[in-house]
Amino acid sequence: MPDVPHLLHTVLDTTDVRGLAEFYRELLGLRYRAGDQPSTDGAPDDADWLVLVDEHDVRRLAFQQVPTLEPTTWPSHDVPMQLHLDLTVPDLDALARHSARAEMLGARLLLDRTDDPEEPLVVLADPSGHPFCLFVA
Repeated sequence: MPDVPHLLHTVLDTTDVRGLAEFYRELLGLRYRAGDQPSTDGAPDDADWLVLVDEHDVRRLAFQQVPTLEPTTWPSHDVPMQLHLDLTVPDLDALARHSARAEMLGARLLLDRTDDPEEPLVVLADPSGHPFCLFVA
């Protein structure tokens, strides 16, 4: 193994840490890192940093509270994307199903290219405005 830094996780800024973590937890089937789960005793949720892990406890995404966040104006470059996630699905049926599910969870459709024979895809914005792509791989 080469002597290089290890990518721990990708961090997304948001004005609603728990809300955005819940969106991606549901969308990607992840779970909270131990200690980051929502309170079950009715106490206020004052989380300003949360981490989601996969089934092997590998960190996948983290969320950091910020006071303000100007969502991208993509496809216009007035406010650039700066970062986006690419998510793949196996076929067009899965693309339609996961796109609809993302919208049900709070995503907003930015671009629909499901009829593109070369690379069918949709671009959505998560509840904090971060774009992400779903495409057939």
